Amino acid sequence: MAEEQSIHESMYLSDEGRRIRDEIHRLQPLIREHAFEGEKLGCLPGPTLQALYEADVFRLSTPRQFGGLELGARDLAEIFAALGRADGSAAWVAMVSSGFSRVALTFPDQTVEEVYGLSDTWKGPVIVGASLFSDKIQKARKVDGGYIVEAGGKWGFGSGCKHAAYVAVGVEVDDTRGMVLLQRDQYAIVDDWHVMGLSGSSSNSVTVESDVFVPEHRFSNIAMLPDNLNQLRNKYSGLGYQLDGLGLMLIVALETIALISGMARGAYHCFVEQTQNKKPFNLPYESLAQTPSIQVAAGKTNAMLNAAEALIFARADYIDRKAMAGDPFTPAEESEIMMDLVHAGNVAGQAADMIQIALGSFTVSLKNPIQRFVRDIRVGLTHGSIRLDPVAELSGRQRLGLMPFGEFTDGLPGVNKAKEKAAKAA
Repeated sequence: MAEEQSIHESMYLSDEGRRIRDEIHRLQPLIREHAFEGEKLGCLPGPTLQALYEADVFRLSTPRQFGGLELGARDLAEIFAALGRADGSAAWVAMVSSGFSRVALTFPDQTVEEVYGLSDTWKGPVIVGASLFSDKIQKARKVDGGYIVEAGGKWGFGSGCKHAAYVAVGVEVDDTRGMVLLQRDQYAIVDDWHVMGLSGSSSNSVTVESDVFVPEHRFSNIAMLPDNLNQLRNKYSGLGYQLDGLGLMLIVALETIALISGMARGAYHCFVEQTQNKKPFNLPYESLAQTPSIQVAAGKTNAMLNAAEALIFARADYIDRKAMAGDPFTPAEESEIMMDLVHAGNVAGQAADMIQIALGSFTVSLKNPIQRFVRDIRVGLTHGSIRLDPVAELSGRQRLGLMPFGEFTDGLPGVNKAKEKAAKAA
């Protein structure tokens, strides 16, 4: 494994990050063994969840004062690439856990202490989110001491919700857009995650079946999210928190694209292994590996994956350099890095498609991990924040000197809408 990593070695990979990355590589057979079961369950199987917990995967971005690691961008990129090689759904749940760790820290201190008081013992993500930044969110009303989230409210794509202690959801209170934390016993999980890929990520919708009371300290104004994210560098010391709000949001995109490239690399490893002893259907070679078309596919896809990984890891190192220098990101810089990451993810996805097509029909068996990698990658790349053409348009506007659509990050329409409403109210 060290030889494989050598072309991408970095001074920004910490000892802690390397330890967890290598532990994930060691756990890869176990995690992949249970991936098919996770698809049938619609969530992570017990052995996978336990392995991720013991490997500290759910504490990657938790503050050190709560027993976490506060890892930097390069560490996270390496770890999520390793997770992707094992199983896309497991990697996706871990990514959501890491991403919403940052969001949770923008709530009042009392809430942060309540949430992260569970981090040592909770075997899963302590917090996830559902429809948090969507254009359409559900209703809540202000009452003494807090808020009532009204019955019937439903929020989609709650990745990891079956394993989480809290879920953050978007609510609208009069003209204010906010987010509230619901405890596990306050929300119900809707059986609606029946999809072609990332089936084990438990990305179900969640709902409140009756009016739910949420105390004042578990509410946060979404319009304040950019400012609150900017302040985290003053509260936490780890490299992962020495960034402004735009930098912190870029880390979420970095984690997502790293796990997608990891899935493609996992497919490549399976491709190489499966070509060794299987014979081609209608050609006179002793193995697929001896077939020129397979050799061409191996060369092309490996180069594609090397290029994607080089771009992802280079951008991770750049983010870490900015963190060390304490330099803010400009909107144009953020959009360019975002586009680079999304491009890398799509190149990796194209490589995985080429791998399956080159091998042929035996890869469509549900027991063959290649088909799962291909499906999971395709679903991952449809996520609203990393879809290629919209991200390219947003980046292209910046490149051409046109006004961006939002003040914070164009990929979060809910935040920009909240800021617009707050400005009108003022």
